[in-house]
Amino acid sequence: MTPRLLVLDTNIVLDAFVFGDVAAVPLRAGLEDGTLLWIATAGMRIELARVLDYPQIVPRLAFYGLAAADVLAAFDRHVRPVAAAPKARCTCTDPDDQPFIDLAVAHQCVLLSKDRAVLRLGKRLLGLGVQTRTALGVPAV
Repeated sequence: MTPRLLVLDTNIVLDAFVFGDVAAVPLRAGLEDGTLLWIATAGMRIELARVLDYPQIVPRLAFYGLAAADVLAAFDRHVRPVAAAPKARCTCTDPDDQPFIDLAVAHQCVLLSKDRAVLRLGKRLLGLGVQTRTALGVPAV
């Protein structure tokens, strides 16, 4: 069986690997059993490392008994690294979100995001072959 390709924005990564969000349980299970394949770029890992150092995130990591290195190790364990994608025909109002959109469009895969700027582009992205979702099985619209 071919795994289903996914792009995860940083907030979804935090939900899955820091906050233990119940909505992320199917995501983690799929990554573990190989039915899902998370693709990401080196730049996405750099962004995650930057976010893990935010003053509002550091205490949350401590609360859950985690260090930034633990989350980055989960990223490294689950991600299939790919090259950055060219700019998609769809532009996000938040430039930090554009690489996630570009990658999802280039690979014609699901983009998991809770970011409003991304979700507002849902219909346009669908026309480019990308389904936006807030969680697995949950349409973003």
